[in-house]
Amino acid sequence: MPPSAAPSSATASSATAPSAAPSPARPAAAPMEQRVARFDALTPLPIQKDASIPLAALDLVYARKLLPVLGRDGGGDTPITSSAPIRGAAGITMTYAVCPPGQGPGLHAHKATYETFVVMQGDFEFTWGEAGEHAMRLTRLDVLSVPPGVTRAFRNVGAGEGILLVVISGGEHNMQDIHMPAVAAQAIHAASPAFLQRLADSGITHDPLPA
Repeated sequence: MPPSAAPSSATASSATAPSAAPSPARPAAAPMEQRVARFDALTPLPIQKDASIPLAALDLVYARKLLPVLGRDGGGDTPITSSAPIRGAAGITMTYAVCPPGQGPGLHAHKATYETFVVMQGDFEFTWGEAGEHAMRLTRLDVLSVPPGVTRAFRNVGAGEGILLVVISGGEHNMQDIHMPAVAAQAIHAASPAFLQRLADSGITHDPLPA
């Protein structure tokens, strides 16, 4: 081949070399420090600090300590997001549910959101069905993902403190997403009629109480 027909080294390399991959985003150190939640620094929902509500009533609705970890962007009006140290992760929220032995919230359903549980410590019994007629036991690192519309409850059945990591995804993460069967609402009413009314005022719905 005559010299004039030979491709230059620059031309040859540009024709055969793959294009470079785009560099990954490198967040500055300060924003990353704002996306850390230290377990020992987490605090329960504000309503769980309200001394006017009997603990027996709160225990029927929440884990003894429900610790917000990750909230949604633009969702400051929800209890979890307003208390979470981290905001924004593609629409999910995350909490730790800490329960002493024998404790756990009563039957309820999420109308539009998925709720996924990871057992971090201890042993938990999960029940589901309108009357909680089905049950299973989960232990450390077991996972249960509950789809919308399934009535469920959980309680710590171990000898020590139990901890769940709880992730909620899909739907709208607000109080209007929660519905309780009559048996759960009746138990709350027996513990504190004023608290049941407060829950209803926040948007939680329940089946009619027995006459």
